Amino acid sequence: MKHVIVGGGPAGVTAAETLRKVEPTADITLIGGEAGPPYCRMAIPYYLAGNIAEQGTYFRHEGDHYARLGIRYLNDRVEAISATDGRIRLAGGVDLAYDRLLLATGSRPAMLPAPGLDTPGVYSCWTLDDARQIAARATAGAEVVLIGAGFVACIIMQALAHRGMKLTVVAGSSGRMVRSMMDETAGDLIMRWCREHGVSVLTGQRVAAIEDGPTVVLADGQALKANLVVVASGVRPNSEFAAAAGVTVEEGIVVDGYLKTSVEGIFAAGDVAQGLDFSTRTRSVHAIQPTATEHGRVAALNMAGRSVAYRGSLGMNVLDSLGLISSSFGQWQGVAGGEAAIHLDAARYRYMDLKFDGDRLIGVNSVGRTENLGALRGLIQKRVRLGAWKDRLMANPYRFMEALVAVTA
Repeated sequence: MKHVIVGGGPAGVTAAETLRKVEPTADITLIGGEAGPPYCRMAIPYYLAGNIAEQGTYFRHEGDHYARLGIRYLNDRVEAISATDGRIRLAGGVDLAYDRLLLATGSRPAMLPAPGLDTPGVYSCWTLDDARQIAARATAGAEVVLIGAGFVACIIMQALAHRGMKLTVVAGSSGRMVRSMMDETAGDLIMRWCREHGVSVLTGQRVAAIEDGPTVVLADGQALKANLVVVASGVRPNSEFAAAAGVTVEEGIVVDGYLKTSVEGIFAAGDVAQGLDFSTRTRSVHAIQPTATEHGRVAALNMAGRSVAYRGSLGMNVLDSLGLISSSFGQWQGVAGGEAAIHLDAARYRYMDLKFDGDRLIGVNSVGRTENLGALRGLIQKRVRLGAWKDRLMANPYRFMEALVAVTA
């Protein structure tokens, strides 16, 4: 059996290693689109902050890891897929045959709708090479403009602040920080915390252009001069060549409960895949590493003919914003007819919002809590009926650890 895996991120690496475990004699090729060994994108901020060396971002530290497993690793990019005859063409001219193909091509930075992105000193901080170039400019006291205030932007903000840089964040016209994972109350707490810790956060602003300097010009005419500009305004799945091959693509590559695409023999996993959502039972793109890893494992088992159903990914994020921990799990926006248990101590940056559907916990927003966050995720994923404990949590949402112990004993 010939397996070809496109993408050297967590989904692709996990899939390749899983396939080798269950198919010792299979022909396995793993294709990474960047030079060097496969690395963890979520480790880049730790490298940028100076907490780890570049080698610390690699998934596997032994230089011969993939060769020892009999996995051929290629640095190349896919140009086209011919699903009718089971072949892919790579940019380097190689033509590969496959019996099973896994598309784990991840995502890329969304393009900011403004001219000047190619100005020297402007980076996306999406690849390891981006991080190397940013690190060369990221000296203590240097001025940096960070465009975007979402989850990825806030991780970058944390790394740059650790290096002692002077930060200005352009949060965009929404006026919110991390709006894809936190409600307005939580986002306001994070924004106020960042401002009190020396970060200038501009809201209600749109970037009109980036000019030489680099200088970020806002729609109201304000010009922000900087030593470095980092753009982190969202991501988009790398799904175009899949669509060109006839694979169904919506927000991402649509997959069924076994990570199969609409085309026989082709699977998808990770940030590029629009798979089953644990909470809503609809299909969603969850661009987080735990989802990518589990996608890769389940896809590999199904590529090997094991017929393993995927139970769905849970939306979850834990964020450190200059020392303030925030988290979201599941349906943190709540559902129609549902109830919420809310506690807010704005002066101490403490916030807890539990969302219920009947007597089941379905979603959480939390700020300032660091202990036992896994218990919140467990209550959601186990779909436990809380019974009388729901009323206790309505009175005090911080008793969730007691609730988990009581209802699962």
